[in-house]
Amino acid sequence: MQSGVRMVVGVTMINVVPGTEKEVYRNIRDMEGVREIYHVFGEYDFVAIIEVDGLSHLNKVVDAIREVKGVTATHTVVGAEL
Repeated sequence: MQSGVRMVVGVTMINVVPGTEKEVYRNIRDMEGVREIYHVFGEYDFVAIIEVDGLSHLNKVVDAIREVKGVTATHTVVGAEL
């Protein structure tokens, strides 16, 4: 981390159209700012960990995820330092 630059960590839960999981995964895993992505079971299909240099950048990454063919919904929470 650069001096004076505060990193923002977002956790985005993602729902996709059934049958598009592999394609969605491949598209999201290589996006700038996406540190990790996990295929999960339950209410959501994927959880992506996003680490960027500000809320504006986080918003751009989440917008890009929403544009991926097969993505039907996202829910993002922002991490905070304690």
